[in-house]
Amino acid sequence: MKPLVAIVGRPNVGKSTLINRISGKRIAIVDDIPGVTRDRLYADCEWCGKQFTLIDTGGIDDSEDDISRSVKRQALDAVELASVVLFVTDIKQGVLPGDRDIAEVLRKSNKPVVLAVNKADAANRDNVYDFYGLGLGEPVLVSAEHGSGVGDLLDEVCVSFPQIDEEQTDKPLSIAVVGKPNVGKSSLVNRFSGYERSIVSDIAGTTRDAIDTPITVNGKDYIIIDTAGMRRKRDIESKSIERYSVLRAIAAIKRADVVLIVMDASQPISEQDEKIAGLVHESGKPSVVVLNKWDAVEKSTYTLKEKTDELSEHLAFMSYFTSLSVSAVTGQRVEKIIESVDYVYANATRRIATGLLNELVGQAVAATEPTAHKGKKAKILYASQPGVCPPMFVFKVNDAKLVHFSYERYLENQLRRAFDFTGTPIVLKFSGRGD
Repeated sequence: MKPLVAIVGRPNVGKSTLINRISGKRIAIVDDIPGVTRDRLYADCEWCGKQFTLIDTGGIDDSEDDISRSVKRQALDAVELASVVLFVTDIKQGVLPGDRDIAEVLRKSNKPVVLAVNKADAANRDNVYDFYGLGLGEPVLVSAEHGSGVGDLLDEVCVSFPQIDEEQTDKPLSIAVVGKPNVGKSSLVNRFSGYERSIVSDIAGTTRDAIDTPITVNGKDYIIIDTAGMRRKRDIESKSIERYSVLRAIAAIKRADVVLIVMDASQPISEQDEKIAGLVHESGKPSVVVLNKWDAVEKSTYTLKEKTDELSEHLAFMSYFTSLSVSAVTGQRVEKIIESVDYVYANATRRIATGLLNELVGQAVAATEPTAHKGKKAKILYASQPGVCPPMFVFKVNDAKLVHFSYERYLENQLRRAFDFTGTPIVLKFSGRGD
């Protein structure tokens, strides 16, 4: 699992500028797929070979009478979720009461904290000594606007990442259950676990937290993560606890091995359903689309095909999806969900031998060569698969800039046609001779 880095701080200290600097220029956003609606709530990032997920904890209420409680609530939530907390302050404003409120919470936690003093330039750097009084170690001077010091800041962040136990290979498969409010996520979890682990109610939004439930199916252990329903952003008040429920749901997606995208089969697929699927897709996680409440659907001979066609239309950005119609209330086909989970996870961990991969690529190129651009044509020298979850394929070419997006899609389609990658995204990267 990638470490989670939560950015906290008062308003107007430059958090958004720093997030844009880190995710847009200094380091690469992983899986930047065109056409996917995305919220600037998180970004998958990489720095010096270390991957992590950057979480924007969002704005804090501007009402003066409530600011202290809002500051502490945001800081507590970030501490709970994150592997590392990046605390952003403003050297021009100096240390204000809101900074001290956040620092007090962070000092009491056992989480690593990196203190960033933003908007620092040659004229005001002497003010940095005031920030030592926050008791969070040595401040790192940065200018998010100009980029100075951001590399040193990220070095400090990466040093604080927890050590991963590479030998722990027998851990249970974790399954995050995500979707809009009141689509039956908790009912599904309860059906799996055999008892009412989550509170079930017709009132949308009953589940506020991400709840882990261990289960055993056919002698194999799993962990089901039930998450709060994700509403549309405009339906969430800025000071509502639901914003933090959404953060927890996203964090659950990041730490899961497989994600169940639950939709209400009795309702048309909505924009929010698409958006939630887009979050899962961008996270690079294998997934199963679960059409719940199938018992409430008026059926005909073509009902399932019509629903599948509707999914294909709305989830065009993840054409690899696989779906299953179930009913948590009656138990219909619920047992098939675990089979589908194992299936898509096996596809996400699939490795292709280098020789076989290059044979396929050679046949694909012979069938359809890359188009020329300004008289030059891309030449694929060889291909390899350096990673899984999601499967990653690296193509060594004469010039990566010559590979058109449409040809990248062609190669992906050829890979999917030759090998079963149903239910999982795959990543294609192109490296030039000089890269």
